[in-house]
Amino acid sequence: MKAISEAGAEVNIAQLSKIYKTREDEDVVALDKIDLKFKPGSFVAVVGPSGCGKSTLLSLLAGLTGATTGTIAIDGEKVNKPHPKTGVVFQSDLLLYWRTVLENILLPIEIKRQDVAKFRTRAEELLAQVGLAGFGNKYPSELSGGMRQRVAICRALIQEPGLLLMDEPFGALDALTREQMIMDLQAMWMRLGNTVLFITHGIDEAVFLADRVLVMSPRPGRIDLDLDIDMPRPRQWSRIHEDKVYHGYVRKIREIFEAKGILVAH
Repeated sequence: MKAISEAGAEVNIAQLSKIYKTREDEDVVALDKIDLKFKPGSFVAVVGPSGCGKSTLLSLLAGLTGATTGTIAIDGEKVNKPHPKTGVVFQSDLLLYWRTVLENILLPIEIKRQDVAKFRTRAEELLAQVGLAGFGNKYPSELSGGMRQRVAICRALIQEPGLLLMDEPFGALDALTREQMIMDLQAMWMRLGNTVLFITHGIDEAVFLADRVLVMSPRPGRIDLDLDIDMPRPRQWSRIHEDKVYHGYVRKIREIFEAKGILVAH
């Protein structure tokens, strides 16, 4: 295992709840009194059924929506708006089609009115690291879905965020591209040492990528299982499915879903 890096942010979540109002003025409890701590440099995956509050948790951490009750702190600073130490990657790449790849990556720098020229070299380095060297002047329409998602990850990393939030980033990719992206993400995280919160429906990719998996209950969202994943790195996707320890973790998570009636045991 790698040593915890100073690049990663510490996250503290205390008694976090989020309640939405329907048009009929009824309360919908998306999250219910969540208490969590993420160590600097940790990779945490969250799995759960649709509607359990996974994306709500990420939106709260990103400062995109406010909590009903409770607090979030990143490196001791309370979150009530987008935090400068946080980068976000969504399932859709959300690239601007009229901007080149480099211009898309540098967009957060422009928004913060920082010196774009100083970050251009860093943007080109990030492209090289994700296998897209020489693609800086291409437009999103000239790239495949997996390539566009790599660009979106570069855009999130351009300011070297201590906390990287990823909301089902590989959900729309084909199986082979997803496999490569999973391997690329592991390599990137091991190199950078930042803290990652990875939202997914995939139990397999959660166990493979994370050193801690949180299993969320159906609404109202609570943590049903907080599971430490103790497997050596780097992990090889092509071999991991032969690993009995890996299968033990996957089975433990599946058993939680089966007990809730989310997965039907055969």
